[in-house]
Amino acid sequence: MVKNICVYCGANAGITPQYAEAARALGQALVARNLSLVYGGGNVGLMGIIADEVLRLGGEVTGVIPTALVEREVGHTGLTRQFIVKDMHERKAMMAQLADGFIAMPGGMGTLEELFEMLTWSQLGIHAKPIGLLNVDGFYDSLNDFIRHAGEQGFIRPQHVALMNVESEPEALLSRLTSI
Repeated sequence: MVKNICVYCGANAGITPQYAEAARALGQALVARNLSLVYGGGNVGLMGIIADEVLRLGGEVTGVIPTALVEREVGHTGLTRQFIVKDMHERKAMMAQLADGFIAMPGGMGTLEELFEMLTWSQLGIHAKPIGLLNVDGFYDSLNDFIRHAGEQGFIRPQHVALMNVESEPEALLSRLTSI
């Protein structure tokens, strides 16, 4: 049963307001479904926006942040729970352990790295948790095309291509992830 959703997203808000709106909408959808947020523990960018929205609506938020980022003063101070860990490896492992499912929102290298690690772990049978992409305003269209292409070229098996559940609306994505 899915109760805790790990959301990977940017430490920046992006250049258009649609990304921030989607972060708030996902936060609202999580609270409406009584799902808790697990995320990277920051107070900046889309990370801060989704955490603030879940908290504003009375939901639970668990952050996992490395000491180095706390020292840079980017750690959120108002979370339900905050784990301060040694490094990024420990952060990712703890987030994966705490989560029952994963969503990648728009973000940069870190978001992609976290998404692909969870996809790889699922492919290898390390976990069987649902994984989704919130494809805000077509942000992930090119990535989806590439994954399909890699599958067509024999580098990703069809069942592994299908591990990534893609939706453009938060509610639709949560419906898919909670029904798997």
